[in-house]
Amino acid sequence: MISFDFSNRVAVVTGAGGGMGGEIAARLLASGGSVVMIDVKPEPDNLPGTPEQRLYAQGDVTDAAFVTAAINEGAERFGRIDHLANVAGVLWFGRDVSLLDIDLDVWDKVFDITLKSMVLTARAAVPHMKAGGGGSMVHFSTIQCLRGDPAPQDAYSTAKAGVGALSRSLAMQLAADGIRSNALYPGPVLSPMQERWDSDEKLSGVASYVPLGRVGMPEDLAKAALFLLSDGASFITGTDLVVDGGVLLH
Repeated sequence: MISFDFSNRVAVVTGAGGGMGGEIAARLLASGGSVVMIDVKPEPDNLPGTPEQRLYAQGDVTDAAFVTAAINEGAERFGRIDHLANVAGVLWFGRDVSLLDIDLDVWDKVFDITLKSMVLTARAAVPHMKAGGGGSMVHFSTIQCLRGDPAPQDAYSTAKAGVGALSRSLAMQLAADGIRSNALYPGPVLSPMQERWDSDEKLSGVASYVPLGRVGMPEDLAKAALFLLSDGASFITGTDLVVDGGVLLH
């Protein structure tokens, strides 16, 4: 059993209303941390820990004023910001298509939610990390930006490629401040974003393509994220960690 201790630490997690972001927030709370949870969705029920450990900010991650206010409120309430997990993103099947056909308003919105939100959270969180003497960040990309796709979601995959680029840039810029930045590249993960996998037959079809024989679960990504945020990864920055069950081996 992997265990982490985030006692006396404060994290900001976007996309914390469910799926991978919700799992990360829940595990941070269960590990003794305090969490600023940001999502457009309502606060989930049955979160671990105590209400005093969390601040739930429901709103738009593309709204700079909202994001900054939520993170500043968390820093004021909990006294510090140590960690940032950028998990928010959107998969808009049927709307996010080839760049040859996509509505450019959709393109811009996907970029805002997936990439601009990372800019906004980092700009708001980094000053608090510097004031506290350091910190760590993990940003969610996707293996789709590392390969082509016969059914492309070009806005999503291109924005996620930008997540990796910004993560490495932040790692270099902030290393002297004791702030680490790493990116995670999930493969197929069963989360609310993948509502197209709505039958055992479809899930089995996806799993058959994964060398490890199953689709990923939110906890698989959460455990990897908590490791990269934790002191156990204190000599790791600027890395890209693929968590895909071996899909990229094909």
